Amino acid sequence: MAKEVRVEEKGGERSIRVFRAIAVIALGALLGYFVYSTTMNAESKYPFKFGLDLAGGSQLVYVADVSSVLPNEVPDLMSTLREIIERRINVFGVSEPNVQVETSSFVTEGTPEQRLIVELPGVTDIEEAIKQIGETPSLEFKLVDQEALAASNAVENIATSSANMAISNVKVNGEVPKDPYVNTGLTGRYLKRAELVFGNGSGAGLSNEPTVSIEFNEEGAALFEKITTENTGEQLAIFLDGRMMSSPRINEGISGGKAVISGNFTPEEARELVRNLNFGALPVPIVLDSTQTIGSTLGEEALHAGVYAGAVGFILLSIFMVLWYRLPGVIAVLALIMYVVMMLALFKLIPVVLTAAGIAGLILSVGLAVDANILIAERIKEELREGKSVEDAIKEGFDRAWLAIRDSNIAHIIAGVILFWFGTALIKGFALVFSVGVVVSMISAISISRTLLIVLPVNAKTALGKFLMSSGISH
Repeated sequence: MAKEVRVEEKGGERSIRVFRAIAVIALGALLGYFVYSTTMNAESKYPFKFGLDLAGGSQLVYVADVSSVLPNEVPDLMSTLREIIERRINVFGVSEPNVQVETSSFVTEGTPEQRLIVELPGVTDIEEAIKQIGETPSLEFKLVDQEALAASNAVENIATSSANMAISNVKVNGEVPKDPYVNTGLTGRYLKRAELVFGNGSGAGLSNEPTVSIEFNEEGAALFEKITTENTGEQLAIFLDGRMMSSPRINEGISGGKAVISGNFTPEEARELVRNLNFGALPVPIVLDSTQTIGSTLGEEALHAGVYAGAVGFILLSIFMVLWYRLPGVIAVLALIMYVVMMLALFKLIPVVLTAAGIAGLILSVGLAVDANILIAERIKEELREGKSVEDAIKEGFDRAWLAIRDSNIAHIIAGVILFWFGTALIKGFALVFSVGVVVSMISAISISRTLLIVLPVNAKTALGKFLMSSGISH
């Protein structure tokens, strides 16, 4: 009776194993169909997204002026700048723009140079690319120092009367006048919305002069109220891109976070200003430093070269695994195919913007997946040499290989995280794909390979078992 129960238990265990193997193969087939169908369908919602080096396009490098910003505020301001530029580009329908902040090793006035790298795939006209960024205004509110302003005006008058004298050489009371406009810290980063109004915005005025009404967010409203309350009677100048638009006098503290910009606008100018402000007023000024164009033909050649290299490498690895390890090699190749399918599906679903460096990371991660399968096969060989049955050797081989696979892949993941954290945009693309590939390769090598291998009816008496015992496994 005990033997019958044991046979039933073994039969039940085998049914579970078969079910798991079928489920794994079915899942791989579904993912493969998903990748194939979405790739063949040009209008699919899940296309592959390629970076600038593969799709072609334009790269613009801007340098941000953070000389007047406290060092601890620079990261937040650059992050805000990136979001504003990205939002503005998206409005124009550019496919998958990539906007990155990069800190240069070049130091200006004690502050590392801050760069904004804008990549626009598919846009190969530099002038068009610059137009996509547009003249997004830099909005600033500054208090007017009347004494310094008077001194500055005096300097301008002296310089004007003396045609050969530069303003920088003129002094008042032996000193060079200071900047009459004092930063308040209130900039476009706090802007919530802008709208076009006529007259004073109430609709009851006789003037039809177009003006721009702006509203700050909660933090900006509190700062605006503090500035107007503490400086009643002073003038508050409003600057757009360094040009003073108006300098109204503060009659009382203003709550609610609303202000009006007037500057003899035409209706068209006012509408454009409102649009630009709503797209995002820049928290710091930026200057175009360099441009680069990559043709679509060159990008297509790079893509084909990467795919070709990956396919050839995969085929060579598959031949080696099958010839050297026979049955485990066949299983390893199946697991690798499913691994590649899983990675391609993830690229579509996350989605990941693929670059040439990213494809290199994928190819390298395939090599790591092969390495894991080789470790498993070698451990199985060692168990077979000790005289264990094929089934026990497979189980023990996987268990013993897991520790080495785990440790090596954790080291690779740590390396990928470090590269992603400290690397440039190019390195980040490689690090992201590589790290994701390492994680998926562990799943492929341990879960998929094991599920498929242990379901095979292998023992020393079956034809399959004899094939396994006489293959490269027992060398």
